[in-house]
Amino acid sequence: MKTFQLEGKNKDSQCQDNLIDINRISPLALAYMGDAVFELFVRDYLVRRHAVSVNKLHREAIKYVKAGSQAKAARGIKDFLSEEEQWILKRGRNQKSATPKNADMTEYRYATGFEALIGFLYYQNRIDRMTEIMEKSMYILDQPDEREHQNET
Repeated sequence: MKTFQLEGKNKDSQCQDNLIDINRISPLALAYMGDAVFELFVRDYLVRRHAVSVNKLHREAIKYVKAGSQAKAARGIKDFLSEEEQWILKRGRNQKSATPKNADMTEYRYATGFEALIGFLYYQNRIDRMTEIMEKSMYILDQPDEREHQNET
């Protein structure tokens, strides 16, 4: 069920006026935008599925947008990506940036790669593909970790 819509963007339009030359935008800038787009997607996902307090929605959103979760999503979608998308993810992952105090460096880099991919697809107006990747990522993140499953037994 596709519910996420970005007003003002042509879905998967190849209109040259709207496209941004990927070489003119840094991977960290792509990640900056991808972070915002993914957070909006997550909030929309949660509001549509859970009619609960805003405080609980916020706590749930954090579970999806934290670096560890985005790194898990990036690893989980890798085989689902085209060569170009894998290259963007890798390009974002290899950027040097400060690591937040509560994130592992490797996870943070994978999360940056994931965000860069979302930002890239957003700026290329590939909204359907971007949404497909985010939906697949949410599915991956909703699956219990093997470690959690082992702890239950």
